[in-house]
Amino acid sequence: HMETQLLVKIIHMSAASLAIIVILARAFTLFVGTQSNLPNPVARKLFVALQHLALAVIALTGVISLVIKNFEVQPWFYAKVILFLVLVSSLMKAYKKDDSVLLVQRRAGLVIAIISLAAIMALVIIKPTFG
Repeated sequence: HMETQLLVKIIHMSAASLAIIVILARAFTLFVGTQSNLPNPVARKLFVALQHLALAVIALTGVISLVIKNFEVQPWFYAKVILFLVLVSSLMKAYKKDDSVLLVQRRAGLVIAIISLAAIMALVIIKPTFG
């Protein structure tokens, strides 16, 4: 049981590390070699695949972890989930395949995503107690 929980946590943290690296690497595509309002297409498929994989594994291992813990969570967990949803939706905005989304809007989406990511990391490190 503890081994399973530890393994799930290791996979979760590894996926989170991959997500951070991919999000930061992909961020450059909104600044370098942009085409009209679209991000630089170089390595797009790889970035999309890695980002989807990382976020899917984070969500999956998060759910597995919840089940293992019988859904007993700290109050900050809910903030983490909300921030994760903000992260995903802002990344969707930033990289939407639609030329009508202006670069400035994409970059704003990226900034929100990075702030969400930083806030999630802060929650994980600090594990604040509310109330």
